[in-house]
Amino acid sequence: MTKRFWNLFKVSPIVLAATFFVANSALAAEVNEQVTNVGQLSETQESNEMSQVTSVSQFSDVQPTDWAFQALQSLVERYGCIAGYPNSTYRGNRALTRYEFAAGLNACLDRVNELIATATADLVSKQDLATLQRLQEEYSAELATLRGRVDGLEARTSELEANQFSTTTKLVGEAIFNVSQAFGDTRALPSGSAAPRSDLNSNTTFGDRVRLNLLSSFTGKDQLQVRLTAGNIISNAGVIGNAGVTGTGTNETRLGFDVGAPADNSLSIDKINYAFNFSDAIRVKVDASGGELWENTYNFNPDFSSSARGAISRYGRFSPIYRQGASGAGLTVSFNPNGPISLTGAYLAGNNTATSSAGNPADTNGLFDGDSTIFGQLSFKPNKAFNIGLSYARTYQIDPTRGGSGLFKGTGSAFANQPFGATRTDSNNYGVQVNFQPSSKLTVGGWAGYTVADALDDSGRDADIFYWAATLGIKDFGREGNLLGLIFGQPPKVTDGNGGIVEESGTTYHAEALYRFQVSDNIAVTPGLLVIFNPENNNDNDTQYVGTLRTTFTF
Repeated sequence: MTKRFWNLFKVSPIVLAATFFVANSALAAEVNEQVTNVGQLSETQESNEMSQVTSVSQFSDVQPTDWAFQALQSLVERYGCIAGYPNSTYRGNRALTRYEFAAGLNACLDRVNELIATATADLVSKQDLATLQRLQEEYSAELATLRGRVDGLEARTSELEANQFSTTTKLVGEAIFNVSQAFGDTRALPSGSAAPRSDLNSNTTFGDRVRLNLLSSFTGKDQLQVRLTAGNIISNAGVIGNAGVTGTGTNETRLGFDVGAPADNSLSIDKINYAFNFSDAIRVKVDASGGELWENTYNFNPDFSSSARGAISRYGRFSPIYRQGASGAGLTVSFNPNGPISLTGAYLAGNNTATSSAGNPADTNGLFDGDSTIFGQLSFKPNKAFNIGLSYARTYQIDPTRGGSGLFKGTGSAFANQPFGATRTDSNNYGVQVNFQPSSKLTVGGWAGYTVADALDDSGRDADIFYWAATLGIKDFGREGNLLGLIFGQPPKVTDGNGGIVEESGTTYHAEALYRFQVSDNIAVTPGLLVIFNPENNNDNDTQYVGTLRTTFTF
């Protein structure tokens, strides 16, 4: 059928346009993916950009021995209505998309209009009419089959519309089953601690985390997200500094998908937001609860940022600068997010019941009087292979010890998160992130960050904090869809200070290896090992290990 189809292209543009119409009718039934957001639309358009050619020799992947060479030559050189990709390829063996069909049809119609205007061709000849009749006869069986399929699709569509959950809302689910255990000789103690050491007592655990996302769109370019979460995966840290308590004694061993508190599988709504396009170049997102910078802006670590499919550790997911303002309420604006240069600005206020709340009108709460973060990021992406970002966040916290979060929401050593204890704290956070893809299978990335924190109690105390990491991702390793990942870096560490704040005595190094095995489109199994050298930036602490087996179901 395919060869018959292309051999008929040695006719006039009128016949060609009719043939394209027949082809598109079949394609419409086969390919009708719904674009649910602007990012998907832009990505699809970018991957299908085509340019007009004037000679078939301009196609680097078309040879005179190809069975459709003469048909392509006629279409290109006689009618000028075949386009190729910017890299001078035709890709004749891949499926035709609706974008490509539209481009080809438009080119042919333009050619028809040109012939009509210049009267340089006999638009409809007897030969053309005969060809059209032959085309109709040869495709009669296919057209009859297509009509039957369309009728069947219409019936199924009517049934789905009558019984669908909602005309505006989709349910997207995710469930994690995880087996994990931490190993080591003793629990970690903070740098300079004089407390007696205790054994690291940790049992093998089996836990879960479930998320249900209700995603609603009212215009096709907006999205309302309501997320429900439940789980029982408890942090490996235990209670930092308490001898005899089960756990590693450091947040540096936390998994990237533990649920914090409460960890009793109680269901809660932990995220509500609404995103829309203010114009073609501006995207606005309003978070009522659960706002997170790593989701609101590009975090330069796409292979590992997901808690369900990426890194197994908390630190390995992305730079800690994106944890500023976590779980907050506020506004994020992205300018030209699909161009080579993009800008993101955000304001998030604390919205955690353990700290100040943007929804609480009491003193030291509310949208502007409680914990808050002002964030900005400049991203430069000259091509798909390389992109770099510069980020800045100014964060104010009334009490960094409330909720156990601290400057980096529990990522890094306890001293780096809370250098001044419960004192009101201001911090200026600077970050640089890089992502490089030399091929479609290989991704190299990393980040570095520097924070200057000031105690707001007239004591003159301040602390300088530094961190960095490098990542390597190898896609389709062993099988299509699989991912081999390696992460190495230094979590946040106090490197200098004033007013009694001194550098931590040692340096923690974070090493992580994981292998995500894609069992099916909806099931992934990820074994991983996390190794923490000198936990809590204390060279006297023993090395700690965390082994885990994560299974992720998506539906």
